[in-house]
Amino acid sequence: MKIALISGASGLVGKEVLHQLFKNEAFDYVLSVGRRKLAIKQPKLVQIEGDMANLANWKWEEMIASQSLGGEYNSLLTSLNEGKAEVFAFSSLGTTIKQAGSKEKFYAVDHDMVLAFARWAKKLGASKFLYVSSTGADPNSSIYYSKVKGEVERDLKAVGFDYLGIFRPSLLMGNRSEFRFGEQAAQILMKPLIWLKLFKNIRPIYDYQVAKALVRTALMQKSISSEIITSGEMQDLSA
Repeated sequence: MKIALISGASGLVGKEVLHQLFKNEAFDYVLSVGRRKLAIKQPKLVQIEGDMANLANWKWEEMIASQSLGGEYNSLLTSLNEGKAEVFAFSSLGTTIKQAGSKEKFYAVDHDMVLAFARWAKKLGASKFLYVSSTGADPNSSIYYSKVKGEVERDLKAVGFDYLGIFRPSLLMGNRSEFRFGEQAAQILMKPLIWLKLFKNIRPIYDYQVAKALVRTALMQKSISSEIITSGEMQDLSA
């Protein structure tokens, strides 16, 4: 049995990762973890929600069992509890300083919640962790956003997954739920690079391309413990 754990499923890339997981026959269940439930019904999907900052203390088995009055999730619970499943974790969790309201609140989401999810996933048996970071991520960066992303990458390596895939997309294209003027302007200016197929690592990349790259990479046999996947490599993986 293959089980996917996902955090950040309501976001731009997360929604596409869900779509890829649903249609991929390799995965039996998709367990979404978040602050609130998604307005989605799908046979593979199981959702649990709560305070992500307190994820380590969630009674996740009871949360799942309460939705399984007919016993339809018994095999899921048994596989997780007995370590009989292949477990893959996907995180596209993130926000902006503007959305969060402060640098401190931004850090609590983009760093602390991602690490809390990673540690929780490891306890559930996840052997692979696929994380959506950002181009320019560097713990020593003078740009706060890039610095935090770099710190997340560094700290994820210490969790101890068999494989850690760090995906660094360039400017993301897709239908966001909120309007971001700066990103909209950048998309308009840089979209010709997509049409002309120039500068693969810096030209914009679509949300579904990132999602395809995550899921396809998760199912590959890897002999390395961690790697960085560039935006250009994601485009090749999603072709």
